[in-house]
Amino acid sequence: MSQEGSVPYHIRTTETLLRLYVLLAQYLDRCRTEDGSASLSEGEFQKHLTETKQSVINLLSTNRIVPEKIEQEYDRVMKSAKNLVKNPGDSELKAQVDQEREALRIKTLALSDLLAVFRSA
Repeated sequence: MSQEGSVPYHIRTTETLLRLYVLLAQYLDRCRTEDGSASLSEGEFQKHLTETKQSVINLLSTNRIVPEKIEQEYDRVMKSAKNLVKNPGDSELKAQVDQEREALRIKTLALSDLLAVFRSA
């Protein structure tokens, strides 16, 4: 029996959402700094990010609204990051990316706490 099958649905969903938000935040960080310290190549990172997003969409597919919100959020973050890469000196774009990063930080903290509660139950 696979370990994934033994993990309750709500915990697996929360873990996957948390992973998606962490990866999105890392993507924003990668776009803000081009220091080459990333552990994964851009291609590997993008593949992992895309697979994680698809996992979230699949886990939430029974809900009509949430997967669409995830897609919209994902697209918004990716667009903000790509715009910043194209125009790294634009202070408005930097502020937008910082705002997206802060929203992801808050969601990550909330999901992390929720996951800890689920796991302790």
